[in-house]
Amino acid sequence: MASIRERARGALLGLAVGDALGAPAENLKPSEIRARWGRITGYVAEKPAGTDDTEYAIFSGLLLARYGAALTPALVEAAWHEWIADRDEGRFRGAGFSERGTLENLRRGLAAPISAQHRHAWSDGLAMRAAPFGVFAAGRPAEAARLVAIDGSVSHDGEGIYGGQAVAAGVAAAMAGAPPTSVVAAALAVVPDDSWTARSLRRAVTAAHRGERAVRSAVVIGGYPWTDLAPEAVALAFGAYAAADGDFREAVLTAVNMGRDADTTAAVAGALAGATQGVSAIPADWTEPIGPCRGSCLPAMRGRHVLEVADLLVPAEPMPVAVAATSSPTEPIVLTAAPPPTEPVVVAATSCPTESGGGWARVRGARGRSPLVPALDAGDEGNEVRP
Repeated sequence: MASIRERARGALLGLAVGDALGAPAENLKPSEIRARWGRITGYVAEKPAGTDDTEYAIFSGLLLARYGAALTPALVEAAWHEWIADRDEGRFRGAGFSERGTLENLRRGLAAPISAQHRHAWSDGLAMRAAPFGVFAAGRPAEAARLVAIDGSVSHDGEGIYGGQAVAAGVAAAMAGAPPTSVVAAALAVVPDDSWTARSLRRAVTAAHRGERAVRSAVVIGGYPWTDLAPEAVALAFGAYAAADGDFREAVLTAVNMGRDADTTAAVAGALAGATQGVSAIPADWTEPIGPCRGSCLPAMRGRHVLEVADLLVPAEPMPVAVAATSSPTEPIVLTAAPPPTEPVVVAATSCPTESGGGWARVRGARGRSPLVPALDAGDEGNEVRP
């Protein structure tokens, strides 16, 4: 059994590795990936590095290490101003539509949750930075979901929040040694049963035993041009994780080779599998290029390393993992162990969840055709329609 520290390091280093592996395949179809590289089995970039997914995860992890369970929307908003929005650094460099919309609103003087009222509040921008909350609240999925929703209140709403909660809860369960079926169950338990996120997640894990093409077909919205839909990206990540039965290498490569928002889906799959197996499960040739982040998206995060954040979120003792900290984003981080959690650790195995509505079959491995997606394009291994 991996120690809590090994799982914490596995979760956040796994996120960074998945991000770097998936970045070149972002916004591509499987057919385009095959045409360029065949099947991706390792780094294809000359200088692999994390993207906004890694840098925002570091940002949220440092914020969480500072405030712990006392985190509030006002503190998150203040940190966005302090470390991102109010910096004189010219045009905002990187990240997705949800982050850009949030920054525009914050710079106009709008406060949370109004700052999250933009056209992309449903994006996977919260899901990509949710893993640190699962590390912090190891074995307490509901607490992880509560805290990540506070973080997300500045930038996301609705399905965007649900996606972040599913990821945080899943990582929290994996941190406590839960098997993949229970990790999925923990994610589903913290989001509304009739939400788009829950329906997509159930479809993905029901199809997982048939491989990545089936997972992709089950959840990708055909013809939609953007790839950052939280219900889609989170479902693809959990589908890849379930298809690999928690194995790190297979989970990440499955996510990468499905394309779409590949850096985010691989980052989430890497966080889940890294928390499940521990840092030793990550291939050494994948971890070696991951150094301190470059600050290419968030200059304030330049020089920070995901392993530094993982260690900040886990005290010397194995459990609990909650921390109390100082009151200002500019003060040094001071960590103290918190009382033992009262919420039970989720470790019991469950049966594979199945979709119960939306035209999908109720038995594992069988499905009907969703009215939202056209017929499968065999060349692209998914439901997308070519222009």
